[in-house]
Amino acid sequence: MLVYPSGIDLSSSALRFLSAQLRAHRRRRGTRWRRLSADHQALLALAHLRCGHTYSQLAAGFGVGTTTAHRYIAEAVDVLAALAPDMATAVKMAARKAFVLLDGTLLPIDRIAADRPFYSGKHKKHGMNVQVIADPHGRLLWASPGAVHDIKAARTHGIIDALTDASLACWEDKGYQGAGGPVRVPFRDRWDRLSTGQQAVNLSHARIRALGEQAMAALKQWRLLRKLRCSTTRITDTVKAVLVLHLATAG
Repeated sequence: MLVYPSGIDLSSSALRFLSAQLRAHRRRRGTRWRRLSADHQALLALAHLRCGHTYSQLAAGFGVGTTTAHRYIAEAVDVLAALAPDMATAVKMAARKAFVLLDGTLLPIDRIAADRPFYSGKHKKHGMNVQVIADPHGRLLWASPGAVHDIKAARTHGIIDALTDASLACWEDKGYQGAGGPVRVPFRDRWDRLSTGQQAVNLSHARIRALGEQAMAALKQWRLLRKLRCSTTRITDTVKAVLVLHLATAG
C-alpha cells in the first residue's frame, strides 16, 4: 500500500484539546506504554472523524495494525463522548440567549431494508434523525441522534420541557407543529391566503432558519457523519464526540 502525506482542515486547537484529554485518560488508567503517543493517537482519531479515512488506510499511514487503529479511535471517541453536555447543560448554556434554534437533520447510515426503525420515508434511505440546538448566530450547542420524526424526537429528548422550564423561546420549522410550550413555528397555508402579518412572520422564520442550517452544516463538515457504518450506540457516541470537538474549538 502506498502512503502519502495529507492534511486535515482543522485548527491545531482540536489536536491540542484531544491530546490533553487522551493524556489525562492514560494517566487515570495507569498506561505505561503505547505504540503511539497521545498526540499521534489524537491525530489518528481526527483524521478518521474529519476525513472519513478507513482503519486500514490510517493503520498504514501511522504504522500500526488495523485492530490497533480501530481500538485507538474507539477509545478517543469514548473519551470525547463522555464530555458531551446533556440537555440541562445545553439549556443552561443558552439561558442568556434571546432564543435558540431547533432542527433535525438526517445522517445516512448503512442498514438493511428490514431494519425499519431507521428508514426515512421522506428521504428514501436509512438514517438517524439528529436533533440540533443552535444559538441565534447559528453556533452549535447540542446534538443527539434518534430514530423518530422531529417533533417526537424533541419530546423524547425532553427538549420541549427543558426549554419551557427555562422560559427560552425556540424557533423551529413546520415539522414541529403542535409541539407547544415556547415553540414558534411558521403559519401553514398557501402564501396568498396568509395575512400580511402572517407573511411577515414566515419571512422572519425563513431568515432565522437559515442560521440554523449553519449548525447542521458544522456537523456535516465531519465526513464520517455523511455515511455512518457502525452500530447505533457507536453512532450516538460519534455524534457526541464531534459535538465536543466543535464546542471546544469554536472559539
